[in-house]
Amino acid sequence: MDLQIRIDPLTGPEVAALLREHLDEMQRISPPESVHALDLAKLRQADITFWSAWSGGGLVGCAALRELDGWHGEVKSMRTTAAHRGRGVGAALMRQIFEQAEQRGYRRLSLETGSQPEFAPARALYRRFGFAPCGPFAGYAEDPCSTFMTRTLAGAHNRDER
Repeated sequence: MDLQIRIDPLTGPEVAALLREHLDEMQRISPPESVHALDLAKLRQADITFWSAWSGGGLVGCAALRELDGWHGEVKSMRTTAAHRGRGVGAALMRQIFEQAEQRGYRRLSLETGSQPEFAPARALYRRFGFAPCGPFAGYAEDPCSTFMTRTLAGAHNRDER
């Protein structure tokens, strides 16, 4: 698949529709207090970089990276369109996030995803990329509907040493 991943300004109707679908599904699966997906306005915050993935002129997925502090980032808003699941879009977006995190000098990446069966493919993707279970981070609380995962970044270094 010919895939182009780019930083997205979050202004296009395709991205808005995919994010609406993402939020709707999270709200269908999880109780309100367990939905941690961000809406369009929250994804526009200065501490978040958002990417969209395109193939054949159509949107096929998205992902975001939130800076928690100078050494720690959080993966947010990973979503692949239903028609493109299992075709490497999520993996390509994860590689983009890792590249950016390492450029920023992050030492750790963490994420929150659901614990329900519907999230099993996402958890499998994250495990493939070296994420392991951890406790809540960055203000999250223990929640039976949440799975928290983290991983140390290989080659992480102090930005002050560059």
